[in-house]
Amino acid sequence: RGLGDVYKRQIMYAVIESGGKQHKVEKGMKLSVDLLQDEPGNKIIFDNVLLYVDGENVEIGQPYLSNVKVSAEIIDKI
Repeated sequence: RGLGDVYKRQIMYAVIESGGKQHKVEKGMKLSVDLLQDEPGNKIIFDNVLLYVDGENVEIGQPYLSNVKVSAEIIDKI
């Protein structure tokens, strides 16, 4: 690589709303969320997505994005 080469890391994340709070989430991360009624092992869909970023593609909801959903698995109840 020459000195002029630039390395860009592909960044993908979303900002969701759950329990009256906003959370920045990325694939594979663990997140503590209040007020979920499901049991560990169950899947959950967050459809209140405010922002989605995939590299240089940025989508901003007004207030939510209708074409983006975030799925997760409940791993524990506190």
